[in-house]
Amino acid sequence: MTLLDHLDQLQLAWTTVAVPDPGSGEAPPKVGEKVLTILRWVAYLASAACVGGLLYTAGKMALAHRRGDDTNLSQLGWVFAACILIGSAFSIVSALI
Repeated sequence: MTLLDHLDQLQLAWTTVAVPDPGSGEAPPKVGEKVLTILRWVAYLASAACVGGLLYTAGKMALAHRRGDDTNLSQLGWVFAACILIGSAFSIVSALI
């Protein structure tokens, strides 16, 4: 599988981000849909930030490799940790509530 195939799969995975379930509580009238809209925007922007962070880190690592510098994988690890945390945010909150 090529790098482009992996990137296509990553893009597909992020476009199918689940919308958070508000749980069993009841939102006040005329507020619930607005809150869900805000949560959808936040989820979308956080997903876009993860993809941007991966692209930035990959480009930085490519430039460092080309220059012969020592590549530091810790930044990539932090980006992956952020992606995992953002992707599992709903599950974490559900477990705590």
